Amino acid sequence: MRRSASVSTSLWFVALAVVCAFFADLTISAHDPWGELARLFSGLLTPDLTRTDYLAEALVRTLAFAFVGVGLGAASGFALAMVFGSRIVRTFCAFIRAIHELFWALIFLQFFGLHPLTGVLAIAIPYAGVFGKVYAEILEETDPQPRDTLPFGTGKIIALLYTRVSQAWPQLVTYTSYRLECGLRSSAVLGFVGMPTLGFYLESAFAQGHYSAVGALLLLFYVLITTLRLWVRPKLVPLYLMVAPFLLGSGLPIRWQNVTRFFTEDIVPAPLRGGEGWSELGPWLVELLSTEALPGIWNTLVLTQIALVLTGVLTLLLYPLGSRHFTNRLTGPLGHTVLVVLRSTPEYLLAFILLQLWGPSMLPAVIALAVHNSGIIGHLIGRRSNDVTLRPDAPTGIERYAYELTPRLYGPFLAFLFYRWEIIMRETAILGILGIATLGFYVDSAIQEIRFDRAMVLILITALLNIGVDILARWLRARLRLKHTAQSEP
Repeated sequence: MRRSASVSTSLWFVALAVVCAFFADLTISAHDPWGELARLFSGLLTPDLTRTDYLAEALVRTLAFAFVGVGLGAASGFALAMVFGSRIVRTFCAFIRAIHELFWALIFLQFFGLHPLTGVLAIAIPYAGVFGKVYAEILEETDPQPRDTLPFGTGKIIALLYTRVSQAWPQLVTYTSYRLECGLRSSAVLGFVGMPTLGFYLESAFAQGHYSAVGALLLLFYVLITTLRLWVRPKLVPLYLMVAPFLLGSGLPIRWQNVTRFFTEDIVPAPLRGGEGWSELGPWLVELLSTEALPGIWNTLVLTQIALVLTGVLTLLLYPLGSRHFTNRLTGPLGHTVLVVLRSTPEYLLAFILLQLWGPSMLPAVIALAVHNSGIIGHLIGRRSNDVTLRPDAPTGIERYAYELTPRLYGPFLAFLFYRWEIIMRETAILGILGIATLGFYVDSAIQEIRFDRAMVLILITALLNIGVDILARWLRARLRLKHTAQSEP
């Protein structure tokens, strides 16, 4: 019965994605897209590593922002996890993690400018919300019995540290390591809004047509991600955290009067700021909703639905690359490498590259979202398949895939897919900064026009939309009895 419900739910999602495809712009409008793609691949195969000055600087800045941002996020998230039972804390965490790092960066740029604090806070704030939720889930799953052995009168925090935290420590470390990988991706992408990380130099190299330099930067990024477990040792992390703040670079001095003006004037709705009164606030909001918010919401939902279903399709095709039931000593490492490259490539970065090659449409965003997220879920499902024991006379090839493994893995597959749904929605909204007419497009346009009041309303709508999708995904997981928690991420 449960499997039947899962399949019927999947078919409804596929049908909805097909309908959405009729409303989506999925055209390729570039003059010579395949020739340009061939030139890009040529550059990737011949990376130019001679520009060591900016390559080294890009690498150092990317690492520094990631370590400081994730470190602050983890510390804040742990503190939030201690009091996660409060509804106010849960709502606060849901809100701050629902706003993408680039949206936070765009906000802080308006009053901090290109100061290191902008990049650090853009990573730390949403990550604090994520850490708070996941740390609380990990601690909640530990055995509560050791609590009974503590002396009477032991405080709640001390009891938590000595009982549940000690049990959950390996899971906490594993998840924090994964978030550091995510932080490196976020740090690289911050370069697209001006921070001096890998994304900044990659955008510049791409704009000048230096594809060999693009290849060098991407190669450097992949090496950084794939070797993460080799150089991020627990004993070395405190050293990295102490050194990283000194490697962030410097920016122009912060003018605190700009911060005050932003919160007291810039984000105040125009009718109230201009003295027109509350009576004009309603028409102002209606105009904003009708001309920008509703079109942005519609395009965000359409793109998200198509990307979600395509992610699912690609995941089912890719997970054998990470499964011992389909690979051997030779093909196993190759399949693992493919999945690492796919999941290590930030959606924003891939969408940027495809937009340059194919022209402005939803197609680059759909492909970018599906490739990245299917790499993540494919890795997880492949790893889950390794725990399945097959009988000695089990079929091989396509029959093993279709009849033995995929039916057993379909529940976890849907659980992971629904968990990524809200993340795909967040990324869909932010891809609007690249020119796709999702909510991020209207946010970026409002900021460019110095209409911060409109931008903040649109960002708030984006956050509420993400929270709504997260609630719907959790309801579906509960209805279908799909067991999954965020800490099972890679």
